[in-house]
Amino acid sequence: MSWILNIDTSLETADVTIAKDGNIICSRSNENQKDHASFLEPAILSIVKEGSIQLADLSAIAVVYGPGSYTGLRVGMASAKGLCYALNKPLIVLNNLELLAIAAIQEYQSVPGSEGVFFCPMIDARRMEVYTAVYDEKLNIIKEPCALILEPESYGLLLRNDPVYFFGNGSAKWKNFCSHKNARFISISKKKEAASQLSRQKLVQQSFTQIAYAEPLYIKEFHSNQNPLKSI
Repeated sequence: MSWILNIDTSLETADVTIAKDGNIICSRSNENQKDHASFLEPAILSIVKEGSIQLADLSAIAVVYGPGSYTGLRVGMASAKGLCYALNKPLIVLNNLELLAIAAIQEYQSVPGSEGVFFCPMIDARRMEVYTAVYDEKLNIIKEPCALILEPESYGLLLRNDPVYFFGNGSAKWKNFCSHKNARFISISKKKEAASQLSRQKLVQQSFTQIAYAEPLYIKEFHSNQNPLKSI
């Protein structure tokens, strides 16, 4: 039996969950992004109490380490590392784009006509930029995570022959550009469930990150103007 604390303060809504063997037992959410730092510690204490466990009972601590809000990522990483040090527990890091893709695949893979499609999570990176990647229905990476400045021809090669699902808080910006018949814009609702399942999988595989060297995954530096993926 495993108990994992999952921390996600990377986007507008923060989620903290306790999962038992990959299934969420209790959770707390905060929708005011400016309050993620003050929300986190009381939320953790609250769900541990609700779950009738001690922090020492945790098998591991998982945190969404990016990409996302710079401040939010630092808040989550600092809390996760502090708990791991204090409790002598392993640290698991979760990729935000992968989590979004897992949630989308689970929610839409049974929809008629979804066979052979690609899944493209998009996280808002301000202005016309997004953090993005492309996965197939088996979660194989088609295009590696990157920062992309959206332009009308973006994704032209990918959309030419196959349907692509676009989702995440950055997809609305792309929807303003894209009217291609193969583009499908969807919403997802089970990201925290995906996090609990992926962290459980990483625990079984003992896929841990060294606490001393763990850092947020920013993908791009502050004020970067690079656009490594103009058309895919």
